[in-house]
Amino acid sequence: MGRGGIGAAGRVDHRTAPDRYRHWRLTVEGRVARLALAVDPGAALAPGYALKRNSYDLGVDIELHDAVQRLRFEHPQVGAVVVASGLPGVFCAGANIGMLARASHAEKANFCKFTNETRNAIEEASTRSGLRFLAAIDGACAGGGYELALACDRILLADDGASAVSLPEVPLLAVLPGTGGLTRLVDKRKVRRDLADVFCTTAEGMRGARARAWGLVDELAPRSRFAEAAAERAAELAALSDRPAGAKGIALPPLAREVARGRLRYPHIAVDIDRERGAAEITISAPAAPPPADMAGAQAQGAAFWPLALARELDDAVLELRANEAEIGLWIFRSRGESAHVAAADRLLLDNADRWFARETTLFLARALKRVENSARSVFALVEPGSCFAGTLLELVLAADRSFMLDGAFAGSNAPPPALVATGMNFGPLARAGGLSRLAHRFSGDAAAAARVEARMGEPLAAAKAESLGLVTFAPDDIDWEDEVRVAVEERASFSPDALTGMEASLRFGGPETLETKIFGRLSAWQNWIFQRPNAVGDRGALTLYGAGRRPAYTRERT
Repeated sequence: MGRGGIGAAGRVDHRTAPDRYRHWRLTVEGRVARLALAVDPGAALAPGYALKRNSYDLGVDIELHDAVQRLRFEHPQVGAVVVASGLPGVFCAGANIGMLARASHAEKANFCKFTNETRNAIEEASTRSGLRFLAAIDGACAGGGYELALACDRILLADDGASAVSLPEVPLLAVLPGTGGLTRLVDKRKVRRDLADVFCTTAEGMRGARARAWGLVDELAPRSRFAEAAAERAAELAALSDRPAGAKGIALPPLAREVARGRLRYPHIAVDIDRERGAAEITISAPAAPPPADMAGAQAQGAAFWPLALARELDDAVLELRANEAEIGLWIFRSRGESAHVAAADRLLLDNADRWFARETTLFLARALKRVENSARSVFALVEPGSCFAGTLLELVLAADRSFMLDGAFAGSNAPPPALVATGMNFGPLARAGGLSRLAHRFSGDAAAAARVEARMGEPLAAAKAESLGLVTFAPDDIDWEDEVRVAVEERASFSPDALTGMEASLRFGGPETLETKIFGRLSAWQNWIFQRPNAVGDRGALTLYGAGRRPAYTRERT
């Protein structure tokens, strides 16, 4: 396994561990952890640029994502995290400009999306896990560096006349803050719109008293007692946490994965890529046996506990396909195994929802499912004989753009007809980005429809009943199954991928808006569009000429 970055055959590998970090230093002392950013300029993800002034690329964020996951599972006693710089004079200069200038559009989009998801996971750790974050800014904090600080619960700024926060993308680069900066300014920190306008068009940013008065930071501290102030605030945040001080963590060993031409294999997930059809078939296996009788037994299994193993594997498979298989535009989910074992694992998590390990495992499952929906890929689900789409796995059917369920059995097969099973996991614990369950979102404005499904919770639902309840899109019989699925797959491949991405995102992010849906449904789209405009990336664009000593030349049309 690599350190997280470019692996075999030029593929991006999102797997890493603290002993392979090149950019972050994770230390834990009692209830407080420290994440210090000291970027290695020579350890960029790809050749052609240097990571100067604590700037970052995807490789830096892969390590941050891993560190947050490990804090949640391996260090349940930690209640607060101090995010700081390990280099003098600079907190973080944001996304590396050389990387952005040379990156393809797909690389930019994947970079922004993954970074957004990492920031969202930090905020979710605070609101749902009791793991709170303090940004201790001692030095320059620009662009994506300030967006990282904005994801934290509190921001402490050194009051030294030099340390400053800024979002300089508009005046310097002709693009937008790419990881939620604008949205967090006004929605999260409640910065007045006119002040936010001034801040976002002032390249040098804001320091000291003005930064605090405008709500850009929470507190100032002189350099002479900055470290002391950061320790005090971290202790206060840790005291607010309900994470168990004496708990023993769960080690996250290297994720087992085999990559071969057109195939990915994990212990519970198999991915088969059909390049001719532009599709990946993702088959998820249920646990081979019922879960342990209690959470003590689940914790004894550690990372092998099926729901946690599933979350890790699904998360990695989605990232692998996103980063390395851009032309595979359709993901087809299948499942196999005993639905009863999936439902039993759900019950164990639900019955112990107040235990830290159950909570973190459920939240990881929710994040992995949201990553499926955040991806610019079409998603189909096929419910066939031998499927086990129950509870947690039923969420994949509900997340799909279209779902097909066989009505009956295949001719000549001994396998019984498929069934869907709803569990308590389908009614809130695995909420999507907008905060609603997928059932509530599916039946927007029709609470009675969701209630009808809830009334059949635990009951195996055959195709006709599942279709009448609105759980699947189509329920063809054995005669029509092959043709209907084939035509749907071929039709999807005939459409413009760009149009599909826009359509799918618009439909998936309908319903009530939250900070998270605004970032993915709107800001990411604006960023992707602006990143392709000549004012940013043309021969005389700001991003192209940055650092060259030449002024950009803008076309003046407003479009």
